[in-house]
Amino acid sequence: MCGRYAASRGPEDLAGVFEIEKWEPEEVLAPDYNVAPTKEVYAVLERPVKDADSPEPVRQLRKLKWGLVPSWSKTPEGGARMINARAETVHEKPSYRRAFSARRCIIPADGYYEWVTAKDERELEVEGKKKRQRKQPYFVLPADGSVFAMAGLYEFWRDRTLPDDHPLAWWVTCSVITTEAETTPLAVPPAEGPHTLADIHPRMPLMLTPDRWDSWLDPARTDPDELRELLAPPPAGLMRAYPVSTAVSNVRNNGPELLKELEGPEEGTLF
Repeated sequence: MCGRYAASRGPEDLAGVFEIEKWEPEEVLAPDYNVAPTKEVYAVLERPVKDADSPEPVRQLRKLKWGLVPSWSKTPEGGARMINARAETVHEKPSYRRAFSARRCIIPADGYYEWVTAKDERELEVEGKKKRQRKQPYFVLPADGSVFAMAGLYEFWRDRTLPDDHPLAWWVTCSVITTEAETTPLAVPPAEGPHTLADIHPRMPLMLTPDRWDSWLDPARTDPDELRELLAPPPAGLMRAYPVSTAVSNVRNNGPELLKELEGPEEGTLF
């Protein structure tokens, strides 16, 4: 899954990486080293610009709320639970299939956090036979330090309780697509602990390599079967993971120190 990530790059950096044509200065976000659900996040998308002379789609950097609210929802309350969409079923789930066909985006990150979930521990927790332990968080990122481009979806939701001219009348929300975690060795395995992403957690955000960006963002591509081909996992061996402080487990903590690599898992944590 993806429940927390880091995003420190600003519009200038992202514009160069993704060839952004338009972004609004009033939508600039501060660097965030502990992005949690319901926060505002950056997303790269292509759509026509309102009131523009040309109807052609423009690549934009937009500020969205993380937690997708389908356009047909009566209230936005379920958005906090819809932060992830599974790659295996995104084309058929009522909450995601329309966005999958027409409103795809890239959610840029430095990397994501995941808390180790060993198989035996998961089974005991599900059965209610073991108290949840303090788990060791890991930061997962591209081994070459490039932007982690997460496949995403976005959606518009109209708050009918507000007038048309109210600034909060429209919500623009997003979700991260996840896939099965890699079982191949990490590019830079930790000295101790997990040596594959699957050792940490069975799911991971779907990373789009640059050769897929244009096709993924193109709103003219609407055929679900063709789009599903873009959901193939990236080549193995591109990622690394390292242990970080359990301070990241508290959403109130936020700063570059959360990304500091530890020599090994903290004492008293699982793994």
